[in-house]
Amino acid sequence: MFRTKLLAAAFSILVAVAEEFSLFNEESPALTTEQKDNELKETIWKLRAPARTISQIEQPTTETITVSASVYFPVPGQTDSTPFITADGSRINEKNPKKHRWIAVSRDLHSRWGGEISYGDSLQVTGLSHELDGMYIVRDIMNRRIRNRIDILVGEKDKVMGYWDEVQIAKLN
Repeated sequence: MFRTKLLAAAFSILVAVAEEFSLFNEESPALTTEQKDNELKETIWKLRAPARTISQIEQPTTETITVSASVYFPVPGQTDSTPFITADGSRINEKNPKKHRWIAVSRDLHSRWGGEISYGDSLQVTGLSHELDGMYIVRDIMNRRIRNRIDILVGEKDKVMGYWDEVQIAKLN
């Protein structure tokens, strides 16, 4: 009984796959090599360059803001009671938090409290180190007692510690 049901299920899957790939359709002859080459050439000619280049996209849209910066780990002592969920609801990869390149900003910088930066904004950060400088996405907010600072999300295993003054941040397009 079980073998019969298993055989029927396997047969129905085989028929579905064959129909999906048109194996039973006799009207569709296989394309010749010459036809395939012509289609490829037409496709290549239809490709166009993007309207903006990467360098144009990553140019800051506003003036830079000078802040201080530090790093934080997703642990209850440095966050709230849900260390792997940011203030905007994003989930942090527990094994490699640094790969996200996410930051927290102090409340005075965030648009909810009158600043110019919102969740999801891309920021160009310079003045940290060769390894840490670059683009980050705002996903978290810092404690209300902190002013004019960003916090870079890293993991405890990343061996990154530090506090930096005179760090430049700028919103990207």
